Amino acid sequence: MTKLNTIDAAKHIGKSSSWLNKTRMTGNGPVYLKIGGGVRYEVADLDAWLAGKRRTAIYDHSNDNVRAAAYAA
Repeated sequence: MTKLNTIDAAKHIGKSSSWLNKTRMTGNGPVYLKIGGGVRYEVADLDAWLAGKRRTAIYDHSNDNVRAAAYAA
């Protein structure tokens, strides 16, 4: 599987590398690998994280996650 460093992973998901660094601290970002002193992201994990962010409405009470997941499949 293809593994990306933080800079390339950030480009892949349309975020900054500093955003990815912060989400590793909070646990709100994509799954990552810690290999020695380095951090790597698998493309499949980034794509899965992006798919989980699909929405059908702005507000959570109106959001249809079932329909959003169907479009992702």
